[in-house]
Amino acid sequence: MTKLHSPGLILSTAAVAVMAVAGAVTAHAQEWPQRPIRVVVPFAAGSSPDILARIVNDRLSTRIGQPLIVDNKPGAGGNTGTDQASKARPDGYTFLLSVNAPLVYNTVLYKNLPYDPFNELVPVSLAATTPNVCVVSNSMNVDSVKGWLAAMKQNPGKFNFASTGNGSISHLGVELVKLRTNSFAVHIPYASSGQAVTALIQGDVQYACLPPVAVMPQAKAGRFKALAVTSAERSSLLPELPTLRESGLPDIQAVPWYAYMAPKGTSPEIVQRMSREIAAVLKEPETLKRLQTAYFDPVGSTPEALGKFMGEELRRWKPVIERAGLKPDN
Repeated sequence: MTKLHSPGLILSTAAVAVMAVAGAVTAHAQEWPQRPIRVVVPFAAGSSPDILARIVNDRLSTRIGQPLIVDNKPGAGGNTGTDQASKARPDGYTFLLSVNAPLVYNTVLYKNLPYDPFNELVPVSLAATTPNVCVVSNSMNVDSVKGWLAAMKQNPGKFNFASTGNGSISHLGVELVKLRTNSFAVHIPYASSGQAVTALIQGDVQYACLPPVAVMPQAKAGRFKALAVTSAERSSLLPELPTLRESGLPDIQAVPWYAYMAPKGTSPEIVQRMSREIAAVLKEPETLKRLQTAYFDPVGSTPEALGKFMGEELRRWKPVIERAGLKPDN
């Protein structure tokens, strides 16, 4: 008669198997990385996320010993690249650097989003923030937020405003201004901040609230006027510009942010390592100088802090999106 295994022996065998798997995962994390790492940026080359990724990658590559290669995957307001990254193999060789809308706001805006950022991606690090700058065409003939708002209210439907896509913070921030001031203007979304700036210079749109790296060189050249920043406090990088709050809109705060994510299932050890290395790079004097030149405020959070922050952003902006009745084609 064949002797049956005792429960204790079965349990011991199962425990050994679990320990073997855990050991393999740890060994994989310790050996990582063994080849170049892809960083998906769901916007075009020259966009704010692209600029940030290239600045950080330069030093991050040195710290981890392998090249980090930017893979631009623009389309659908950041949804295309974010979707591709969420479905990538979770082996530690694909990361995502994305922004507010594809990571949070589009879960409200789109009924059939092809990915779930809260369940198909894992947070790595909140890398940076930057205030948007509200700029107006010279043709509007205004030089203050008060004049801009008055012109909008006096000319409903006459003006167009640009954004970097439906549901982007450059879109939602202006929609919030419109709600608070009971004004109306036509939204024209563009694939990148560069395209939006070109439209502003050409007169296709009359105003926009866009990242400073895109608008400040043109504003300083006199091609349009910078009026205010959308952050809660004045930016140390743009101290000459008042906030919208100072300018008579006390409950307006719309700040772009940039976060590293990884496909769900990526080793927690690799995620934590990547998070620590990003935070270290953001503190380096040379990196800090380059970031500030591009108007980025570095953060460098833990994965846990980024996850909490994303939840807070969803609770903050979901009512705004729903109250404004925004749809993907607005």
